[in-house]
Amino acid sequence: MRAVFRFRVVSMALLLSTALTGCAVVKPHERENLARRAMIEDRERGEIRFEQHQQGAREGAEGGTREPGGGCGCN
Repeated sequence: MRAVFRFRVVSMALLLSTALTGCAVVKPHERENLARRAMIEDRERGEIRFEQHQQGAREGAEGGTREPGGGCGCN
């Protein structure tokens, strides 16, 4: 009985500690950096395709995205 109680207390403490680590206080002057377009993951489809093409041309390799590419960026 006592081991079950100890397990519950430890698991609740672990759950609370992991839940509270995601909270952060953001100062007003820091919000400008967090609101930049680069911080947003939901970009338009054309932007994603262009970025993949640009990356493939710059690296000179394909990353499994079926984008043709050479090292010069001319295609």
